[in-house]
Amino acid sequence: MESNLEQHWQEIRVALRDSVGDRTYSLWLAPLRCIGLDGDTLLLAGPPEVSAWASSRYAAALQEASTAVLGRSVAVAVEADGGVAPAPATAAASLVPSRTTEPNPKYTFEQFVIGKSNRLAHAAALAVAELPSAAYNPLFIYGPPGLGKTHLLHAIGNFVRTFGGGLSVRYATGEDFTNAFLAALAARDTEQFKARFRGVDVLLLDDVQFLERKARSEEEMFHTFNSLYEAGSQIVVSSDRLPSDLAGIEERLRERFASGLVTDIARPDRETRIAILRKRAAYDSVEISAEALAVIADGVATNVRALEGALIRVVAVASLEGRPLDADLALHALARHGFRAQTSEGVTIDQIIASACSHFAVSEHALLSRSRVASIAWARQAAMYLSRELTDSSLPAIGQRFGDRDHTTVLHACRRVAREITQNPSALADIEALTQALSA
Repeated sequence: MESNLEQHWQEIRVALRDSVGDRTYSLWLAPLRCIGLDGDTLLLAGPPEVSAWASSRYAAALQEASTAVLGRSVAVAVEADGGVAPAPATAAASLVPSRTTEPNPKYTFEQFVIGKSNRLAHAAALAVAELPSAAYNPLFIYGPPGLGKTHLLHAIGNFVRTFGGGLSVRYATGEDFTNAFLAALAARDTEQFKARFRGVDVLLLDDVQFLERKARSEEEMFHTFNSLYEAGSQIVVSSDRLPSDLAGIEERLRERFASGLVTDIARPDRETRIAILRKRAAYDSVEISAEALAVIADGVATNVRALEGALIRVVAVASLEGRPLDADLALHALARHGFRAQTSEGVTIDQIIASACSHFAVSEHALLSRSRVASIAWARQAAMYLSRELTDSSLPAIGQRFGDRDHTTVLHACRRVAREITQNPSALADIEALTQALSA
């Protein structure tokens, strides 16, 4: 194995340990060895008792860490020592998370909070669920991340499974589709792949922007779309942008996406944010004051995901410190985790980068570079984390601004920072100082 690949593998191992924790890493991932890189597929091997489990349960973690370190999207194939690889169907399935077959049961229309920002998207999704292929086909929902697009896709899937009279449903992200297609090519079993994605009554495809600049996956999606449409199957697609703004996708596929109803989801207003928090608290059987909910709604205005995350943080702090869930506790908890009331409106990635450079005493050139020096890497990851928390920019958009990095690199950074600020007081202090500077 080439020396630079060996070095990359050691870095991937570090990222894996950070991602899954020491115990899981030691049991299931530490025994794996890197045996080569075949195009865009990283080849790993390990003991038979480990390789199958690692391939089936930790495929996503392996791919995320490898992509983050190598700086480009790669698939990961794991085989058993002795050259006994998993059967083709198992190898293909290992790269496709289980969510590609079952919508998440907690995402239903009943749990979706309707407001001015999402009313049309909700109505269109419900119409499609009630009458697949008869209302809007395809349905294309777009908007910034964390506002409820995925919730609506799962809600459609759950509704059809319950009331659709046996209609088949498949949910997948653009990344899942790409990984499954690459695995099928590697296993030389594209027919099974086609049956999986074309032989359904309702296809729910999330985050289709992942297909940008992936020519072979785009080509397969084009044919999958045509096959489903001609068969009368319902297609629902979500993206962070309008079809016309997906410049990295071929025009003919963009035209297919735009051929039905295109509707957006925008940021929720204050009233809707409070309603979302109230419903989430009721769902989790959490008793929290109306004043505390208002504090959270005022402090986090970027998206629903950040809003629910803030509620979870507040509840966790209340539990750990034994304090009532009131407004003072909400203010205290949000401050501990880097939020300040009304700071999330109007913050830009450029402002976050400038603040990070000033706080950590690094140049913008160094911050955006490929340097893995610990101090620079932490400054970069902290800035990425705040870019996701305090702006409505998508992961790909953040990655592009931070030196044209892949979205999985941003996701890895966000997860690391989120973990560090709960365990490391100095990391929390960094995030608090940056947030305070951005609110000044």
